[in-house]
Amino acid sequence: METTTLPRPPRVGLVSLGCPKALVDSERIITKLRADGYQMSPDYAGADVVLVNTCGFLDSAKEESLEAIGEAIAENGRVVVTGCMGNEADVIRKRFPDVLAITGPQQYEEVVSAVHEAAPPAPSPYLDLVPEAGLKLTPRHYSYLKISEGCNHRCSFCIIPSIRGDLVSRRPDAILREAEKLIEAGTKELLVISQDTSAYGVDIRHQPRMWKGEEVRAHMTDLSRELGKLGAWVRLHYVYPYPHVDQVIPLMAEGLVLPYLDIPFQHASPKVLRSMKRPANEAKVLERLRSWRLIVPDMAVRSSFVVGFPGETEEDFQYLLTWLEEAQLDRVGAFKFEPVSGAAANTLPDPVPEEVKQERYDRVMEISARISAEKLAAKVGKTIEVLIDRVDEVPPPEEGADRGHFDAPHPQHHHGIGATGRSKADAPEIDGEVHLRDAGHLSPGDIVSVKVEDSDEHDLFGVPA
Repeated sequence: METTTLPRPPRVGLVSLGCPKALVDSERIITKLRADGYQMSPDYAGADVVLVNTCGFLDSAKEESLEAIGEAIAENGRVVVTGCMGNEADVIRKRFPDVLAITGPQQYEEVVSAVHEAAPPAPSPYLDLVPEAGLKLTPRHYSYLKISEGCNHRCSFCIIPSIRGDLVSRRPDAILREAEKLIEAGTKELLVISQDTSAYGVDIRHQPRMWKGEEVRAHMTDLSRELGKLGAWVRLHYVYPYPHVDQVIPLMAEGLVLPYLDIPFQHASPKVLRSMKRPANEAKVLERLRSWRLIVPDMAVRSSFVVGFPGETEEDFQYLLTWLEEAQLDRVGAFKFEPVSGAAANTLPDPVPEEVKQERYDRVMEISARISAEKLAAKVGKTIEVLIDRVDEVPPPEEGADRGHFDAPHPQHHHGIGATGRSKADAPEIDGEVHLRDAGHLSPGDIVSVKVEDSDEHDLFGVPA
């Protein structure tokens, strides 16, 4: 009996840098390449071509991208560059003239064409199969769901609009269809992302589309409600506090959307916000936070702040610290201002010295860590839902190791099978975790009830209830 010997499919290596939105771009590119018969290589040596998806948001991120390109060229030699830094092809070519091709962000067809040229595919019905939900870089049980591209804001410190363009919203039915496929493929948590989730649909005048016999507007509220009906956790990221966000809070109370909001406040001082060209409604935001928490008491709010913005005085910074004490945000990230090539803020007067930036950064993080520790300590003794991310063996404690100061033994010090997951208040990679003991019966993707036994500044510790 004759057998068909299949040619070895070409293999692609991938280095994906930057934010979750870039990760989604990488997933889409890989899905298309896999559909074209390519296989993925876990290392440089086995790859016929290496794709580097770059980040160009900060100068430090650009340098990281250039280093990644250099490493790929040194280790493999055949490199295609895409992503946000692809708009600076001259910079890349000057440093790495041997790069095979350079494309910009969201240029999926150009990226795939460049890979085809560098390593031609071997079409075969045996190799062209791909999971319906696409090949994922994230664990199977959670998925990023991009609802739009670009941004209409013109914040003085940001160059995203010049890289990714103005807001372009996806059709609601297309988003819901993708979400449904992801859930069918095992997704338990949908992480809704865009540059400005609250502005979803503005560019297409919130035009409705038919979904399962009903009209659904291209609007944040309608989309959130329909996503919530699909049965997975729905987590909203990059939510600007526009007035209509108030309409999403009842969806959290109903359990359709996770009681979690990721709001990029960036600062609190009205003067600094004006310099940043962002809305200066900090007082109203505090009122709304209070009203939201009356409706959803366990709501978690995370945000990020820029310290050391040009012209930021000690008075401005103290205003921010006072605001943080009042706002009592659950999760806070801080960044020291860094000039980005092409950003309007670079020309602003009164730059803040680096040592002052560092000192202010340390103070913000100190206050945020204390608030976080207090909020997490209040959860000790309660039972919460946790989505399991990984299960692994916990090593025994070293001789004489501190066993913690709580009455219950610290779960970190239990030998056996442990698990790490996240509560409804924790997004992957950026927030805290929940560490479990006695978890040998659990698997990644399980959603379980957990009795919280202990806490620290960022994480919770407990046992399956």
